[in-house]
Amino acid sequence: MSGDALSVSVADEAGTRRLADDIAAIVRPGDVIALHGDLGMGKSAFARAVVRRLAGDPGLDVPSPTFTLLQGYETARFPVHHFDLYRLADPDELLEIGFADAVGEGVTLIEWPERAGGELPADRLDVIISEGEGRDGRRFALVPHGGGWAHRLDETCAVRDLLDRAGFGEASRAHLQGDASTRRFERISGGKGPAVLMRWPPFGALPIHADGLPYEALVHVTDRLDAFVAIGDTLRRHGFRAPRLLAEDAPRRILLLEDLGGEGIAPEGVADPGRYLAAARRLADMAAVAWPATATGDDGRAFPLPVYDRRALLTEVELFATWYAPDALHRPLAAAEAADWRALWDGLFARFDDDRTAWVLRDYHSPNILWQADGDPIGLIDYQDALIGPAAYDLASLVTDARVDVADDLQAALVDAYCQRRLAVAGPFDEAEFRDAVLLLGAQRNAKILGRFVRYAKLTGRSHHLRFVPRVRRNLEKALAGKVLAGVKLWYERLGLADARP
Repeated sequence: MSGDALSVSVADEAGTRRLADDIAAIVRPGDVIALHGDLGMGKSAFARAVVRRLAGDPGLDVPSPTFTLLQGYETARFPVHHFDLYRLADPDELLEIGFADAVGEGVTLIEWPERAGGELPADRLDVIISEGEGRDGRRFALVPHGGGWAHRLDETCAVRDLLDRAGFGEASRAHLQGDASTRRFERISGGKGPAVLMRWPPFGALPIHADGLPYEALVHVTDRLDAFVAIGDTLRRHGFRAPRLLAEDAPRRILLLEDLGGEGIAPEGVADPGRYLAAARRLADMAAVAWPATATGDDGRAFPLPVYDRRALLTEVELFATWYAPDALHRPLAAAEAADWRALWDGLFARFDDDRTAWVLRDYHSPNILWQADGDPIGLIDYQDALIGPAAYDLASLVTDARVDVADDLQAALVDAYCQRRLAVAGPFDEAEFRDAVLLLGAQRNAKILGRFVRYAKLTGRSHHLRFVPRVRRNLEKALAGKVLAGVKLWYERLGLADARP
């Protein structure tokens, strides 16, 4: 089913490249873009700009496939196929060049698509290029046919409008690798300077997990824009580095944010000891802050932080018994085994019932800590699910990173550095109890992650996260060696999980 055509006029080649950015930002595997227009209208130039943006290489050599009919490109996100069917004598020849196999494998751009005849997919975006004003001006008619193209075109135009209003009208857009959530990110270059654009779809309908509530509600995961903005602004007012909000399209859930760069604390996936130690000390600085129960944005919006209560902690750790353990053992747990797991953790979590003095950023680990060259070296992102609870949780997140190997001696040094800094800035605290809490919450976190990874793979068919399972399992088993977790270790060994593998 075709939607209404969208007309876009550009004054020059730079405008064409910006439109190509806008289209590249919304493509997904299986998309077909059919390029129509007379000779010399710039079909190849537009296709070249899309390919370069998808490849993340503005200087990539993208020759016209006029004589070869097809040029293929492997990008970090998906394959890209560029067809030029001008010299196609008969649609039957498409079989010989692998047209059907290419279409649907990645993103496909087709020049002279009318020569494909009945082989042209019904779901596609037609891009019709004609002369515009001036020598280099062009008019683009974007005609959506199924595939959610109409909605996506509306969204990408909204992004461009937001950039225009914020003074980034001349900026280019590039895909930025995000997290495991539904959020999508782009790096904005040019205009008033670098920025990061975040598109955050709402959760929508969620399946019931327990007690008549979805998992997200039980563990206090939010999809509220107010949470991200208010928490970030409050962190910054207390002296921590969080991205400033530059512009917003709230109805479409689009935020334009300050760019804190892409340099992390584990360059090339290797933990940098100096940076990790700085992150541990900066986390200890948070212990000196009397954090409010409600975060407030600079514009007055407010978000009350939930408490990291026992139900949330239990709901998370039960993912291990529900998903990981049955997968590793190749059998469901007996009711008594599952009940024992819950009872063990319920008793352990009782110590945190009154521990409500800290803000828990929840995912204080390498992907969410950006190294800053000046000022505060620790840049914080991905904190919208922050809670009020035990400070030990964030240190456990740092020292038991799922994506980076943190050597035993560095782990010990991080805990020591945190404790020394906290004593200096916040005064005496029960260090022995705190160290036990780091072990306990590290075990909880890694057990939860194992369950989440298996659950995600089973429900979506995507298994890329499973490559982290051996590291996460090692983190869990190391924590179980602590005396505070003796009962959990006994349960783990009794079921044979030390030797079991998913």
